[in-house]
Amino acid sequence: MTDSPALPAVNREWHLVTRPVGWPKPEDFALVEAEVPTPGDGQVLVRNLYVSVDPYMRGRMSAAKSYAAPYELGKPMLGGAVGEVVASNAEGIAVGDHVLHFLGWREYAAVDAKSAVKVDPDAAPLSTYLGVLGMTGLTAYVGLLRTASFKEGDSVFVSGAAGAVGSQVGQIAKLKGASRVIGSAGSDEKVKLLLDEYGFDAAFNYKNGPVSEQLRAAAPDGVDVYFDNVGGDHLEAAIGSLNLNGRIAICGAISVYNNTEPAPGPKNLARLIQTRGRIEGFLVGDHYDLQPQFVEEVGPWVRTGELKYRETVVEGIENNLEAFLGVLRGDNTGKMIVKL
Repeated sequence: MTDSPALPAVNREWHLVTRPVGWPKPEDFALVEAEVPTPGDGQVLVRNLYVSVDPYMRGRMSAAKSYAAPYELGKPMLGGAVGEVVASNAEGIAVGDHVLHFLGWREYAAVDAKSAVKVDPDAAPLSTYLGVLGMTGLTAYVGLLRTASFKEGDSVFVSGAAGAVGSQVGQIAKLKGASRVIGSAGSDEKVKLLLDEYGFDAAFNYKNGPVSEQLRAAAPDGVDVYFDNVGGDHLEAAIGSLNLNGRIAICGAISVYNNTEPAPGPKNLARLIQTRGRIEGFLVGDHYDLQPQFVEEVGPWVRTGELKYRETVVEGIENNLEAFLGVLRGDNTGKMIVKL
């Protein structure tokens, strides 16, 4: 095994100690000191440099059956992370390499080499492999192009448009020839960002009035594609503005993640009969076959600055939980990243 000296005595890691009901509370979690793990056969020890916090993690805190296994109580939580290899017990990955993996929420992780992806810090900043060039970027790409079958000339509406996924959806649609891109966000500052920096044609603050009315004003000719990150009244509004043969890609529903009672569904689903509309949910994990195409197409846009991105960076593993709660509150602009 090859390794670097002077590893710390303890490894801080976040555990889920009780399953949250409604909004997660700090007492549902614990920052625990544990031993730095020793990599086994075929493993590498990674010092995490950046970790990701994402809305989907709220679902994994519940014991309810879902597409991903729930977090185990009393054990480290999981999530995207990128870091430097400080010890290697595997061929093909050396000390000093940088890798992307899914053992976040901790400072050090013993990672199976076969599930680690080498990344190049010279090609792009390491944090981008958790966002614009990572899972969130691929989510935007897959949902817009494959699930929603976007085509040149479509009018596109994106909810949660200032977030990591939504901001890329709108920009990719523009780069690929959308006739009009509309976004919703939760503050006037984020609306300004969508218009001035990300190049959206129209945007509105959903807190300033009924979403359906604001969407009709922003898209008087209707929408062909709706990329849903929010659910609730946004989904109902999009169905109301959907054009003939319109498509809706369901990525998330952050507006209902912390509800303790079932949220009412859209009251206008029958309109899909008139519009011959289609609603389809998707998970990015089912579409990793598009990863090479995604990097080949989007990578140059990022390098040239044609596709812009923002990151909200929180410093320190001790602030990992607050960063996650901030995502649920909508505090972040772009991808929320924790720098360790």
